[in-house]
Amino acid sequence: MKEELVVHNELKSPISETFRTLRTNLQFINNKIGLQTILVTSTMPQEGKSFVSANLAVTFAQVGKRVLLIDADMRKGRQYGIFEISPKPGLSNYLLDISEKEVKIEDYIQKTEIGGLSVIVAGSIPPNPSELLVSENMLKALSKLRKEFDIIILDGPPIELVTDSIILTRIVDSTVIVAACNETKKDNLDKVIKSIRNVGGKISGIVVNKISIPTKEYKNNYYYGSENK
Repeated sequence: MKEELVVHNELKSPISETFRTLRTNLQFINNKIGLQTILVTSTMPQEGKSFVSANLAVTFAQVGKRVLLIDADMRKGRQYGIFEISPKPGLSNYLLDISEKEVKIEDYIQKTEIGGLSVIVAGSIPPNPSELLVSENMLKALSKLRKEFDIIILDGPPIELVTDSIILTRIVDSTVIVAACNETKKDNLDKVIKSIRNVGGKISGIVVNKISIPTKEYKNNYYYGSENK
């Protein structure tokens, strides 16, 4: 299993504990407003959104949830590599295939070595990712998958580069934004938050990634912030 799956490989590590804290807070929000579909995105590439998406999905599976991780970054999907599964067929293939023939979304879901966790990889790079994500077929697929899984996490592309994730914020229950410590520009983050709110999307919080901090200090620091704070 890939080294990036820290919560699976190193259960007692400070990073794993941080992800469990993130899971707990999302569960708290779920109890209040009903949070089943979660989009994880960032402002720019290399901020760690795919890393966060994968590990968050694992933490939910570890408490017995039926979890589906959808790689919605059709241009640069990484989840197949993180979980060491087949790169296709994936989401793009399903959305293209269903327009031409009768297919089942179940045929595009891959099981992982982690019990309770399945993945739909990004698939082949399509010419029109944004159009596919906003299509009626995408909405129908999510509606069907909601009945089969407890938690659905979507790994979306960076918002500052393409409109795909802005589109996705409108069809999920809420969004988590990943920012990189000392890398993400405050202006970019503010712009992303404003863009999501402008289309009516909801934000559960911001995960600050790539923080260098001694293990002993982890217990006294909390890196998950609600948009209401």
